[in-house]
Amino acid sequence: MPSPVPSPSSVPDSRLGLSSKEVQLLRQHQQIALSQSGSSSSRAASDASSKGRLLLDPSSLSALGQQFDRLMYAIQQRLQALSAQTQVATQVQYDRAGNAIAKADAEIARFHEILRQIDELEVEFDKVGRIREIS
Repeated sequence: MPSPVPSPSSVPDSRLGLSSKEVQLLRQHQQIALSQSGSSSSRAASDASSKGRLLLDPSSLSALGQQFDRLMYAIQQRLQALSAQTQVATQVQYDRAGNAIAKADAEIARFHEILRQIDELEVEFDKVGRIREIS
């Protein structure tokens, strides 16, 4: 009995130039796409997969394209969310640094004021010492 001739709308995995992980990922997304679209091609895709082939008929390619569009959209949304979170975190750190600098400047100014007052007291002590020498 001759072996069944593969469907012309499927191709051997090896002809795609993909790694085994990439082929596995492609198959996985093809199954997801076909099951979400309610396509009858889902069974055909499983059959092709079991023979080391990928189904490439127009409806499965269309479903796969839509699946990858949804995946890209989800990735873009996640990227935007992470970017927004990064901006918030950066702004918080910038504000904290600004506050720390302002506090440090205030402490430096206070320290300078204390040193100025010490200098004034030393001058006063010197005056009192001279007055004591005179008396």
